[in-house]
Amino acid sequence: MANYYNENTVVYWNGDVVKATEAKMDLYSQSLHYGYSVFEGIRSYKTVNGDTKIFKEVEHYDRLRRSAEALNMPYHWTTKQLIDATYEVLKRNNLQDAYIRPVVYAPANMKFDTNERSFIVIETWLMQPFLGEKLLRVMTSSFQRPNPKGFRIHAKAAGHYVNSLLASQEAKANGYDEALLLDMNNYVAEAPGANFFYEKDGKLFTPALGNILPGITRATILDLCNELNIPVEERFFTVEELKKADAAFFCGTGAEVIGFESLDDYKFPLKWNDSVSRELQVAYMKLVRDDLGKTQRHEDTKKHKEAAV
Repeated sequence: MANYYNENTVVYWNGDVVKATEAKMDLYSQSLHYGYSVFEGIRSYKTVNGDTKIFKEVEHYDRLRRSAEALNMPYHWTTKQLIDATYEVLKRNNLQDAYIRPVVYAPANMKFDTNERSFIVIETWLMQPFLGEKLLRVMTSSFQRPNPKGFRIHAKAAGHYVNSLLASQEAKANGYDEALLLDMNNYVAEAPGANFFYEKDGKLFTPALGNILPGITRATILDLCNELNIPVEERFFTVEELKKADAAFFCGTGAEVIGFESLDDYKFPLKWNDSVSRELQVAYMKLVRDDLGKTQRHEDTKKHKEAAV
């Protein structure tokens, strides 16, 4: 059972809260055979006043729906329904600082036909920082991100992550902490499971959309840059440009904000604690731990429902 669940763990499974050991998946599912499923990576945090807060829950569940629709998967759950179910699963598992994994998956179907229904499971577990807490030694991967004309690249689909697994495993086999992938045009794209920023002369740069997953944490960092008056630019750039940078970091739900020590043989010269990247790391952790309050959370959900009508 590793560290993800035990005999007492519960999950949300197709409308019910059941023990994780009792939830079953059909071995003839398209999801198992073809990687045909979509998922989200979400975090919850214990806030400064002791409450549990799911960070950006509306944005994550809205993206889950968009991912399912992009892959022609039937989707009949509301965002509010899934948010409420997630809070219940966290409560039943006695979790606050947790990782949350909803997965929409397909029924038995060995053909490539469109399905008439989908299934859903929401799992939660305690997770330490996904990439650790030390500055990372990163290598440029020999793998590229998939051609966006071959996939619905904006969808968070399970099949896309075979590419991520191969890149990450390659980096670790070569003694690095993680990989940085390029796109088909040899521009810097992203990590196997995170977006990327670099810093030069107090300004941040991040790959433009098109060949990357539009990360929710990435959007949060862009918002924080605006609030903190940190200049930031979205554009395409090469590894050669990157190796003249002052600092760099990955960001994602699992990774949060984690800085680089080096990329290949290039050691970033600016001390991490002196960088605006570090300022953003601190601001991000403050944001996820500060309490919006139950009233604000319900107001956000109410606004979302009204906007959807």
